[in-house]
Amino acid sequence: MNHRLRESNVAWIGSVPDTWNIVPAKGLFTERKQRNEPEDVHLTPSQKYGVLPQAEYMQITGSKVVLNLTGADNMRHVEPGDFISHLRSFQGGLEYSETQGKVSAAYTVITRRTEISGAYYKYLFKSAQYVQALQTTTDQLRDGQSIRMSQFKQIPLPQPPLDEQQEIADYLDRETTQIDAFIAKNEELIALLTERRFAMVKFAVTNGVGSPTTMVNSGVEWIGEIPAHWEIRPLRWTVNMKTGSTPSGENVFSDEPGAQWIRPDDIDTTGAGSVATRWLTPFGASQGKATKSGDTLLCTIGATIGKVGRVDDDGIFFNQQITSLSWSMDPNFLFWAMVGARDAIKGLSVGNTLPILNNDKLATLRIPVPPMSEQKRIVQRISSQTSRVDNSIETAHHAIELAKERRAALISAAVTGKIDVSKEASAI
Repeated sequence: MNHRLRESNVAWIGSVPDTWNIVPAKGLFTERKQRNEPEDVHLTPSQKYGVLPQAEYMQITGSKVVLNLTGADNMRHVEPGDFISHLRSFQGGLEYSETQGKVSAAYTVITRRTEISGAYYKYLFKSAQYVQALQTTTDQLRDGQSIRMSQFKQIPLPQPPLDEQQEIADYLDRETTQIDAFIAKNEELIALLTERRFAMVKFAVTNGVGSPTTMVNSGVEWIGEIPAHWEIRPLRWTVNMKTGSTPSGENVFSDEPGAQWIRPDDIDTTGAGSVATRWLTPFGASQGKATKSGDTLLCTIGATIGKVGRVDDDGIFFNQQITSLSWSMDPNFLFWAMVGARDAIKGLSVGNTLPILNNDKLATLRIPVPPMSEQKRIVQRISSQTSRVDNSIETAHHAIELAKERRAALISAAVTGKIDVSKEASAI
C-alpha cells in the first residue's frame, strides 16, 4: 500500500493516500427502488444488531416492533450487500444487510453500482466522521425521517483501490473482533458484580449483621427467614408515597441550574444522592412535588421499573415515572431494603409492553424492619461492602469506554487511510 498522503479537500475525510480517489457518492451507489418479492422476509435495521430478520430481532431483544401489515406488498426489496438508511441513521450511520428481504418504504435502500468491497464501506458508513457528515445534510433531528438518496449523494466518498478496500476491511475485522471480545468480557464482569452486589444487599437487609441469632420464617417469599426479633411490615404502615409529575405549559424548564427535576436516567443506584440534569423555573416547580432529604426514589413505570435511588436535599422534584418514599426510621435502611426487594417490586407491576406499578400495589410490599440500632449497623456494613464492588464496576465501565473510543478511532483512521494496514498486518 502506497502511504504517501495528500489532501482530499473534503473536510470529513481529510488527507488520504495519493493512490485513492475521492468520488461523488452517486458514482459508487444508487437507490434500489425495487418492490419486495413474495419470498422476502421482513427485515429490521438497528444500530446495535445491524440488519436482522424481524422475528430474530424480536427474539434477541425481547421487544415487539410495529408490524407493517398495511401496504405489505409495497415494501422495498433488499439484496445482500445493500445498505439501509433507517430512522436513526443520523445517529449511527447506514446499516449493512447480509440478508435478502424487505423493509418499509419509509427507509432508503442503497445498492452498489460498481465493484466495491461492501465490507470496507460497511465500516466507512459507521465511522464517526461519516456520521457527522450525514448530520450536516439533514434536518433528521426535527422530522424523524430516514436519510434520502438526495442527502446521501451530497457526501463525497473515498475510493481506495479494490484490493486495499478488502485489506482494510480484513484488518478491521481482526482488530474490532479483539476489541469487541474485551468489551464483552467487561460487560460480563459488570453483570456478575452487579448480581453479587444485589445478593450482598439482600442478605444484609433480611439477615442482619453480627452474631448469629434465632431465625424464623417471615412468610414473605422474597425475604425468607429473618431474625426472630424483627418485624415485617407492608409499606403502607410506615412509608409516605408521592408520585412525581411533569409540569405543563410554557416557561416550565430552565437552561440554568435551579430547582432540580429528576428523571429515571438521573437516579444514582450506588446510594449517593441523585442529581438532576434538568431544572425547573419557579413556575414549573410550582406544579411539582418535592422531596425531603433522605427520601428514596423508586422507578415505577417502564423498562427502569425497580430502579432505586435517594436524595440528599429537600425540594428536589421528579417526574411521573418516579415515586418518592419517606419514613420516620433510618432512611438509608429503607433505600437498601428497596434495593433488596428489586424482584418483588417488579413482580407487583402489571403490563408487558409498559409495566406499571401504582401506589396501591406498591403499598402492599412487605419489608423487614429491624430495631433502629440494627438498621444503622446494616447500613454501615452494606455501604462498606458495596463501595468496593462499585469501584470495580466503575473500573470495568471505564475500560469499556476506552475500548469503544479506541475502536472508533481505529475505524476512522483505517477507512480514511491514516494508518497503513498492510504494515500493521505484517507486524502480527
